[in-house]
Amino acid sequence: MADEALFQFLHNELIQYVYKSAEHGEMENGRCITKLENMGFRVGQGLIERFTRDTARFKDELDVMKFVCKDFWTSVFKKQIDNLRTNHQGIYVLQDNKFRLLTQLSTGKQYLEHAPKYLAFTCGLVRGGLANLGVKSIVTAEVSVMPACKFQVMIQKM
Repeated sequence: MADEALFQFLHNELIQYVYKSAEHGEMENGRCITKLENMGFRVGQGLIERFTRDTARFKDELDVMKFVCKDFWTSVFKKQIDNLRTNHQGIYVLQDNKFRLLTQLSTGKQYLEHAPKYLAFTCGLVRGGLANLGVKSIVTAEVSVMPACKFQVMIQKM
């Protein structure tokens, strides 16, 4: 339980650091989100390398996504993804009904506009993990009611 609190504290401080070091303005918000996403990408690459060291190769991208939803998500957030959906054409939707990095923020809609900066690191985390497994993707996040969120993973065919 202590490691979860440390991760949340580190994540919050990372967001504060990136936003305070940037100049204020509408364009800077986009740059901050990109910077957080890039940090998450690098962390995701390293974590997936560690987690798959003793794992057999995956058959296809669906197996990769199942690994991300079960093992990877559990290692990082201490719970599995609540729902994984796919259209079998390269788009996956990962739904977390109680996303840990948003539970401290609010359970209502009052802080909904701040949600993207709290999800950018995680989008990068997933994208970096998938990239290290050979799956090039675009990961976006959507929040309609906090703390539930959906991560959409669009696989890019080579």
